[in-house]
Amino acid sequence: MEYEIKIANGLLVDGSGAPARRGDVGIRGGRIVALGDAPGDAATLLDAAGCVVAPGFVDIHTHYDAQILWDRMLSISPWHGVTTVVMGNCGFGIAPTRPEHRELVCHTLAKVEGMSFEALEAGLGHDWPFESFPQYLDAIERAGVAINVGALVGHTPLRLYVMGEEASEREATPEEVAAMRALVREAIEAGAVGFATSKAVTHVGHRGRPVPSRAAALQEIQALAGALGEAGRGVIQATFGPGLFVEELAALARATGRPVSWTALLAGMLGPGAHRPVLARTAELAREGLAVVPQVACRPLNFEFQFEEPFLFESMGCFKPVSATDHAGRLRIYADPRFREAFKAASDPARARGVAGWWQRSTIVEAPQEPALAERSLQAVAGERGVHPVDLALDLGLGSDLRARFRISVLNFDETEVAELLRDPHTILGLSDAGAHASQLCDACFSTHLLGHWVRELGVLRLEQAVRMLTSEPARVFGLCDRGRLGLGAPADVVVFDPATVGPTPLSRVRDLPAGADRLVARAHGIEAVVVNGTLLRRDGKDALDPGGPLPGRVLRGGVAPG
Repeated sequence: MEYEIKIANGLLVDGSGAPARRGDVGIRGGRIVALGDAPGDAATLLDAAGCVVAPGFVDIHTHYDAQILWDRMLSISPWHGVTTVVMGNCGFGIAPTRPEHRELVCHTLAKVEGMSFEALEAGLGHDWPFESFPQYLDAIERAGVAINVGALVGHTPLRLYVMGEEASEREATPEEVAAMRALVREAIEAGAVGFATSKAVTHVGHRGRPVPSRAAALQEIQALAGALGEAGRGVIQATFGPGLFVEELAALARATGRPVSWTALLAGMLGPGAHRPVLARTAELAREGLAVVPQVACRPLNFEFQFEEPFLFESMGCFKPVSATDHAGRLRIYADPRFREAFKAASDPARARGVAGWWQRSTIVEAPQEPALAERSLQAVAGERGVHPVDLALDLGLGSDLRARFRISVLNFDETEVAELLRDPHTILGLSDAGAHASQLCDACFSTHLLGHWVRELGVLRLEQAVRMLTSEPARVFGLCDRGRLGLGAPADVVVFDPATVGPTPLSRVRDLPAGADRLVARAHGIEAVVVNGTLLRRDGKDALDPGGPLPGRVLRGGVAPG
C-alpha cells in the first residue's frame, strides 16, 4: 500500500488562510506524504466528499493538568476536532508539587478552577508519579495520551513549592525568587512551552485566600519570565488583574523578547465598547514589534453554579467570609439580612461590569424543592412573587441545602462586540477552559461552535479564516512549531468535518469523573474523522482506538514532538 491512510475527495483548507482547494491527503509514517494529488492505494480510505479536510485544531487554553493522569483520551476535546492542547494556563498546575502539598494543590484547583476535590483525590491517588516539572512531563509520556499536549509551568505551584503555605500571604524574598527562576529554567529545558501567571481577582483559592500568584510583586513575575528570555524560547501566558494589564505585559514582552498571550478580552468585560481601546493599543504594540496578544472567546461565558461554590461572586468583598467558611457557615451567612443587603449592593446593575446585574441574565436550572421552576428566568419568578431576585436565589439555595443550580450569562453575549473581537487581526482564539469548571460550564466545544455558528449561520468569518484561527495562529503564538498546517512532511494531525452540519450539541450533565463527580459535556455534530500523528483516533463520532491501548498523542517538548 502507498499510504496507511488516504483522505480522498475533500475540500482542503490548509490552515494558512489560503483559498480552499479540492484534493486528497496521503499519510504514511505519521506524516503527510501527499497533498492535493495522492495516487495509490491505502490501508484505510476515508472518503471526504462534501467535507472539509483541515489541520487538527489547537486549543491553547486548557486545564487538563490533572485530568490527563486519569483520562488519557482527554475528553471532550478530540470529539470536537482538537488534536493539540496547551495546559497549565492561568498559573495553575500540579507540578512541581512536594508530597506534603498535594492536598493543598487539589483544594486550590477545586476552588479556583471549579474542579471536584473528590474527583481530583480519587483520580490522582495518593502516590503521584512525579514531584518536579520534568518528572511530570515524563509521567505523561510514560502513560500515553490520545492527542498532543504542551504544558506551561505555573506560578502558583512554583510559589507553593518554594514558599509553602506562606505563598498566598506575602511577597517572595530575593532568595525565593532565585529558586523559582531556577525551577522555571529547569521546566523550559525539560520542555515546558512557557510560563503562566495570574493576578485575576476572581482567582480565590482554598479557604478564601488569594491564589499564590496574586501575592507576587511585579518584579517577581518579571524575574521568572526572564528565564524564558534567557533561554530564548517559550510563551508568557497571563491572566490579567490589578497591576498586570496591557502596559505591564508589554514591558514583559520588551524585557524578555518573548510573546505574551493574556486572558481574556471578552465583550462587556470592562463595560460596553471598552474592548476597542484595548484592541487599538494592541495594534500599536504590534507595530512596535511586540506580541502582546489578547485571547478572545467565540461563545458566551455561561456559568452554572450552586451557592455551595459561588465562584462568580468571590471577588466581591461581602463573599470573603463565605469563601473562608464551611457548608454550615454558608447556610448561616446566606440567611443573614446584612449579607443579603451587601450582596444586593455589590450586584447593582449600575456598576455596569462583571457580574453586576447578574440576576437579569440568570436562569434557574434546577430547584429540587420546586421542579416546576427549571429553566425559568430568575428575574421573572422574583417578579411574580414580589421579592428581590437576590433573595429568591438565596432562598432557593437554602431551601435545597445549597443544591439549587443557576445559570448566568456573565460576559461575551453581545454578538456584535464578539464579532469585532473575533475579526481583529491581533487577537487569538482561546479560553475554552477545557478540564476546568467541569460542573459549571463546557466551552471545550468552541471549535465546532465557531464553525457552525460564526461561519455557517452568521457568515461573520470565512471558512479559511476560521480554520486559520483554530490551527496555525494559536500554534504560531505558542511556539508549537510543527502543528497547525497541512503540508508535505508535517505531522499528520487532520480533522475531517462536514461544513453543513458541524456544531456542538446542547450541554448535558453526566457523572463520569472519578468518585462519580459530575460535569457538563457537549457532543459534536459533523466531525467525521480525527487523525493524530497519522493514527485514526475518531471516526463517525466514535473513538476508533481502545482507550486502554497505545495512543498516538505526543508531549510537545518546547513545542515539538521529540525525535
